[in-house]
Amino acid sequence: MDRSIYKPQDFVSTNVFGTVNVLEAARRYNFKYVHISTDEVYGEECSDENSSVNPSSPYSASKASADLFVKSYIKTYNVEAIIVRPSNNYGPRQFPEKFIPKAIIRTILGIYVPIYGNGEQERDWIYVEDTARVIFDLIRSAEWRGEVYNIPGGYRVKNIQLIRLLERVIKKEIKVKYVSDRPGHDRRYCMINTKLNYTTTPLEEGLRKTYDWYANNNWWWSSLVNDEFFKSDEPWRPYEDKKY
Repeated sequence: MDRSIYKPQDFVSTNVFGTVNVLEAARRYNFKYVHISTDEVYGEECSDENSSVNPSSPYSASKASADLFVKSYIKTYNVEAIIVRPSNNYGPRQFPEKFIPKAIIRTILGIYVPIYGNGEQERDWIYVEDTARVIFDLIRSAEWRGEVYNIPGGYRVKNIQLIRLLERVIKKEIKVKYVSDRPGHDRRYCMINTKLNYTTTPLEEGLRKTYDWYANNNWWWSSLVNDEFFKSDEPWRPYEDKKY
């Protein structure tokens, strides 16, 4: 998200043009395509699979655009595809700039965790293995006619509440610093699943697994913590300061 504010062109290139490239390959070589979208395309309203998209950020706009291209290729070229919209994923190997790994790694390093705005933004969380399992099952059961599947985790909490929960799980104090809110930051994401039956990992259990992985695998992330989007409290600021 932060990177899309800093340089939206990259997200158009990756999410829109990249999706079209995959769709072209699916059209030419006749393979099925699982398109991974996001709950952010819905905006702040609590939405089911039939709700209209209402993106607020360059990132979510690029993902919503990609979704529409998928639908267009299904209708125009009879490409076999489905669209899945998971909520916020977390778990091992997530890039350190993301909220949960950023909080974990900065706590391991003894650094405060920046909290955007008042920390009251609400997000739904799903452990990454749960998302993978749901998609695996969908591959075997989908009709491949452009169906949309929402995959919420069922654990909707405010950002500051998540930090306090993580604090209890790891039994360590997490220092926080409130910083300016980022532009286009949605107050909440809320999805309704009306099509699928599945279970998800309890949030505390998932946070424990995630923390343990990062605590035991600093070799994986140690070379990544010099990235500006991990180090900076407000990584979108350089873009705001530029004049075009």
